[in-house]
Amino acid sequence: MGIMLYNVFMAAVDFYVGLIIVYILMSWLPSMPGIVGDLYQVLGRLCDPFLDIFRRIIPPIGGSGMAIDFSPVVAVLVLQIAARFIGRFLLYL
Repeated sequence: MGIMLYNVFMAAVDFYVGLIIVYILMSWLPSMPGIVGDLYQVLGRLCDPFLDIFRRIIPPIGGSGMAIDFSPVVAVLVLQIAARFIGRFLLYL
């Protein structure tokens, strides 16, 4: 039972990390109308609440025109570390 919960939980975390990566990569592209723009908005609704926690703590680095936001990197690292700890607990259920 614990191994099944662990696998499902880790798959969900990996899927969410994938969504964050796609969202960040899409943010580098110019905004596009249509399905690509809609997909970007949906990903924003899914990812921004989690990323905003880290954006409040870690401000973008650089000038006003070309600031680089490192908060998604920290957010993914924290999510992965937390998932590993929670996953270890799930193994023992």
